[in-house]
Amino acid sequence: MKIDLFNIKNFKTDGGAMFGVVPKTLWSRVYKSDENNLISLSLRSLIVETEGHIILVDTGWGDKQDARFFKYVYQHGGEGLIEGLKNREIHPEEITDVILTHLHADHCGGSVRNASSGKGYEQVFPNATFHVSRAQWEWAVKNNIREADAFLEENILPLRESRRLNLIEEEGELCKGVWLRLFYGHTPGLMLPLVEYKGRKLFYTGDLIPTIAHIPLIWNMSYDLEQMKTIEEKTNILKEALTNDYVFVFQHDINTECCTLCLTEKGIRAKDRIPFKQVLLTL
Repeated sequence: MKIDLFNIKNFKTDGGAMFGVVPKTLWSRVYKSDENNLISLSLRSLIVETEGHIILVDTGWGDKQDARFFKYVYQHGGEGLIEGLKNREIHPEEITDVILTHLHADHCGGSVRNASSGKGYEQVFPNATFHVSRAQWEWAVKNNIREADAFLEENILPLRESRRLNLIEEEGELCKGVWLRLFYGHTPGLMLPLVEYKGRKLFYTGDLIPTIAHIPLIWNMSYDLEQMKTIEEKTNILKEALTNDYVFVFQHDINTECCTLCLTEKGIRAKDRIPFKQVLLTL
């Protein structure tokens, strides 16, 4: 097995929305904001190569929408989706599987692009199977007023038309060493991979624990649909991770790629902050 991690793009969002009920006087000590209360987040994608599979986890915003759409996203930095793969000598046609943690625009938009003919859309990864939880798919295509700005038809419906959509019904092993776990607090059917590499498990925390600052149980996003469910799910995965010595891999923390955990008087907290490449070297 080979695994890698790269940052598709940084973007900005409101710090208050990212930390919910936690006052700015607290969260700003651990995650800095600018004069407009915006914080920078990363959009890291995980690559797993194993037994004939080249798996990509999440595809970022994409570029189908116009400048008006991206005006308040403030994209900056990062390698880019195709460029990041190219830097690792991987062509889009070689991707066999795309795991979409969920169908919010910043996680799945890069799967589909405007067609080169100028009409309609086409797949960025033409030979890939797209794995989405059934719960998330059914929720997203139904849409709702709370998440309407995040579930975009042009990101979602072309996946169904491609006939390469695999709807995951329950937790389980996608292929050797790659398990898919389901969560429901952020949005129904959030699906996060747990990868075993050289005997140790790495958990890609996605939007369940978007940054290292979100490890404390009540430090959650306003974007989470069911806050109490998120707290329950975080409680369970933190206990599991501590017991089994998982490494957390953060998708959105611009400052920290990975961490280990320890038990403190205040509960389970981050222990060591580790660059992803250092994690690989120590295994």
